[in-house]
Amino acid sequence: MASENNGSRSESESESITPPKADSTVVEMPPSQPRKIALITGITGQDGSYLTELLLGKGYEVHGLIRRSSNFNTQRLNHIYIDPHNVNKALMKLHYADLTDASSLRRWLDVIKPDEVYNLAAQSHVAVSFEIPDYTADVVATGALRLLEAVRSHTIDSGRFVKYYQAGSSEMFGSTPPPQSETTPFHPRSPYAASKCAAHWYTVNYREAYGLFACNGILFNHESPRRGENFVTRKITRALGRIKVGLQTKLFLGNLQASRDWGFAGDYVEAMWLMLQQEKPDDYVVATEEAHTVEEFLDVSFGYLGLDWKNHVEIDPRYFRPSEVDNLQGDASKAKEVLGWKPKVGFETLVKMMVDEDLALANREKLLVDAGYMDAKQQP
Repeated sequence: MASENNGSRSESESESITPPKADSTVVEMPPSQPRKIALITGITGQDGSYLTELLLGKGYEVHGLIRRSSNFNTQRLNHIYIDPHNVNKALMKLHYADLTDASSLRRWLDVIKPDEVYNLAAQSHVAVSFEIPDYTADVVATGALRLLEAVRSHTIDSGRFVKYYQAGSSEMFGSTPPPQSETTPFHPRSPYAASKCAAHWYTVNYREAYGLFACNGILFNHESPRRGENFVTRKITRALGRIKVGLQTKLFLGNLQASRDWGFAGDYVEAMWLMLQQEKPDDYVVATEEAHTVEEFLDVSFGYLGLDWKNHVEIDPRYFRPSEVDNLQGDASKAKEVLGWKPKVGFETLVKMMVDEDLALANREKLLVDAGYMDAKQQP
């Protein structure tokens, strides 16, 4: 990795690291060149939002499937949302559907007629998968099968050619020693990982049995300021911002020696798109090829704000998994050679980017707390 500035944030308060993002400016297409249409499940998630930005910047019309909820969960898309009544500019549209409802998947495929389908939806929290294993398997494994079958039957009935991307996970490798590549055996260590393995092999089977253009992207851990707050990297940076401004004093974590290959989500969605631009479908590992422990993440993040994490972090046994995954480090040689892809954001830049965003969020939160409009949520 290229050398990066190890100085703390306090040494250069006026400088902050702006999260790079795709240019989501609407692209005007020539009249003779119709827009490509993409369908994304999981569009409201971290990866879905970055992928939407990327595709809009490339002139796509993007449709996303979202679950019905009494609470809006579209905050990651608010900056690119345009009211669908503005028909000439609204190139991102959202529709209600669910991976547990096969009829809704087939119906929207028939209506939208996508050129590319990206299956990013999942119950994606490893620890939570031990708590709700049935649901995890239904959405992650069987949900992928439902979508594959919907795509297959749609292509048969319509005569259309549709490309399919399946989001895999480095968790599928589990206890298999690193470095892990496309030929490394899977040894999943959680219901989530086992479900992702099933989805992976369903995708391979539909490619081999039916000739479907279907790719698996085995993405190693990828983070950003849009990461969910119950994932360890965002949990750290979110708490750190609150600690820095005095809203919190303690952070409770589990295994600090777990080692992961962490990259920037905005880089990784480009690899997803590149897979579907190839002549032949295939499977690819996407990774930075560098591994760092949770403790290293703490060193960089707390050090950036001039704090010592040892004064704030406590170990809570409830955050240890029933079966741990010790070390994940990818070998992305194939993606580099075939796709021409490589990560742009290094580990320390990623960490500092997340800290900057969450420090700004904590400062806004403190203004409301100080004004009496909210409490500090009783954090220890």
